[in-house]
Amino acid sequence: MGAGREQAQAGEAPGREGAAAEGAGGGRGLWLVEGERYSGWEALYRDNVGWVYSLMFGKVGNRADAEDLTAEVFSVALKPLRISASIPEVRAYLRATARTVLAGYWRARMGREITGIDLEFADGPPEQNSDGRAQAKARAVLDRLPEKYRRILELRFLQGLSVRDAADDLGVTVANAKVLQHRALHMAARLDEGGAR
Repeated sequence: MGAGREQAQAGEAPGREGAAAEGAGGGRGLWLVEGERYSGWEALYRDNVGWVYSLMFGKVGNRADAEDLTAEVFSVALKPLRISASIPEVRAYLRATARTVLAGYWRARMGREITGIDLEFADGPPEQNSDGRAQAKARAVLDRLPEKYRRILELRFLQGLSVRDAADDLGVTVANAKVLQHRALHMAARLDEGGAR
């Protein structure tokens, strides 16, 4: 069940910081719940950030991009989303916003859109695969790349840094880091195809 129901069963309103009223039955705290709505943006964010992040991680496969995309979903939704909307309406809107953000991500990265979002998604990052052959193959491809290309891919995908952090580490602009990553991925794909033949 969602966090809202668990909070309600525990005596709290979902995402609310309200004052408890003294009941006639010996001082028990009661919470006023008005149609399952969020009390503010912070409550909305806290209640939804976990599932949005899990969804994004499941679709992109790395923590840095999942964090960036999760932040983008909430940034995009901030202005048009009404805080007075019900919890199910908010979640539906965030899911639609996530679909749009993912479409933009894949269009920019791969030149293709993936707009389908399954309602069933993992609660967290998948378990790491300990297949030594895949790691050895990845290392062999990385070792064949020029230094800057190898380094950007190591920072982004092996160390899980964001584009901004990788750019800082390399001493380049964010735009330059994105170009380096794009070129490095294409070169790595070409080297991998050449090695597979």
